[in-house]
Parts: sequence; C-alpha cells; structure tokens
Amino acid sequence: MGQDKLLVITDQVAVSISAVSDAIKKLRKEDVVEVDPLIITQATSDSLTSLEFSSIDDVVSLFKTLEFPSDQLLGNISRVLKPGGAVLFHFDSQTIGEQMKNPSLEHELILAGFLDIHRESFGMKCKKPSWKIGSSFALKKTSQVLPKVQMNDDDDLIDEDSLLTEEDLKKPQLPSVGDCEVGITKKACKNCSCGRAGDEEKVKLGLTMDQINNPQSACGSCGLGDAFRCSTCPYKGLPKFKLGEKIALSGNFLASDI
Repeated sequence: MGQDKLLVITDQVAVSISAVSDAIKKLRKEDVVEVDPLIITQATSDSLTSLEFSSIDDVVSLFKTLEFPSDQLLGNISRVLKPGGAVLFHFDSQTIGEQMKNPSLEHELILAGFLDIHRESFGMKCKKPSWKIGSSFALKKTSQVLPKVQMNDDDDLIDEDSLLTEEDLKKPQLPSVGDCEVGITKKACKNCSCGRAGDEEKVKLGLTMDQINNPQSACGSCGLGDAFRCSTCPYKGLPKFKLGEKIALSGNFLASDI
C-alpha cells in the first residue's frame, strides 16, 4: 500500500496530521505505513481539476460544514478516483449529530454514481464502481433446450375413412336442368315456353295474378288507359283492357325504348 496515491480534502484552513492518520486508519483498517497523502485544504469544486483521470486510489474527506462537499466536487472525486476506489467522509465532532440526521449526502453520492454506501459512527463510506466508463461485456445467453417428445407413429392414429358415414359417401344429386336456366336466382330463358317469362313480367309490374287475369276497377276508369287513370292506379302504364278479361301484354312490353 506504500505506493498507493491517497487524497485528503478538507474545507478547513488547516488539518492536523493526527486527524488525517486517524481517518486513514478508519478507511483502510490498518496501520498507516509509508503513506504520503496529497492534502488539499479549503477545497472547492475546482480544486481537483488539475488531477488526472483515475489517478487516485482512495479519498478521505474531512469537513465541518453541511454544504461540503458540493455536487461538482463529488463529480470531480469520482473522476480522479480509480475504479473500485474507496471514499471516506469523516464528520467533524461538533457537527456529527446534524450530519447523521441529514440524508442529502447519501442521495448526492447515489446521484454521483457511488456504490456500497453505508454510515459509520464517525461518518460515511462508499466506493466507486469497479468498471470503467465505456466498458462493455458480453451477456451470457441461457440456451433453452426444448424437451424431446417420443412419438410412435402407430399410437393414437385414427383411420380417416372411418370418420365418414354412409351419407357422406353418397354421390350428390344434381338438380335437373329444364327449359329455363337454373342458378342462384331462377331466370327465364330467351325463348321461354314454360310460362316463367310471363310470371316475371307480372312480378315486375307489381300486380297479383288475380289483378292480371280478372282486372277490376272501383272507379270504372282503370281500363280506359292512362289518360283516365289516377296517380295511384295499380294499372298505370298498362294498355287498355276490358274489366273482367285477362290483360294481354305484348312480348316487348317491358323492353327499354332507349
């Protein structure tokens, strides 16, 4: 430990060698032999700017005021401290009661990145993380081995044909194709001879079979033509007819004039 670099900082104008030696013993828990610490009195946030990055092994801080050390000073301590280096904050005997009740220093150390923070009867200890800024390491991936399932091809197999019933094996009966087209909607063919074309015309007109075969009129003017029919007449648009006789419709009656 004789070659280690030890830094002592204090907010006081002067500090006794015995106080420094006592603090170092509490930090390293051993006799101080061949230790020549760097002591900075009346330390401020800029007091450590001249020190190189990761050049100090351990740091001892002796202070009286509650405001010491500042956030910037803690950042500089972390900068100059080597990875894994320890820091001891030794409270003054006159203010140790107030320091122990003040949790702000512990919060500031956490924000500065220090670990293993714990209080002692004389003050507080912590450590800088053992890794360097920008260091990386590979993550160990746990391989997931899927369980092997032993299957016998002859076990628990069902013959697909046994699932079919006699009804499933019957050949479907196709509908018989007559004179007219058979599909999703029945439609009369061009040269319809079964009477479906006439029925379709009646449906398009919106009249019942009885109104076509036996037309009647409450006003007596329905069979005279559109000139004598009212606006709500069901026979509006049809040719003249005689009441009680079937209305004769021409083959091209529903054909478009355009």
